[in-house]
Amino acid sequence: MSRCPVLSDVSGAVWKILVSVGDTVAEYQELMLIESMKMEIPVLAPRDGRVAELLVGEGDAVAAEQIVAWID
Repeated sequence: MSRCPVLSDVSGAVWKILVSVGDTVAEYQELMLIESMKMEIPVLAPRDGRVAELLVGEGDAVAAEQIVAWID
């Protein structure tokens, strides 16, 4: 299976990362929370797989449509 990008839907800051590299995840599982305009917006897994890489850390700023992780 090829790598699949995980995108942030909104601009904001990474509030909490809920998974680690190597974790097995299910489609639509929450991977991290983005704080945007005083709201917590979940970033969901686009498909079943394994977290291959996290490209951001807690407190990092992210833009809408930015790749924040990769799933194998």
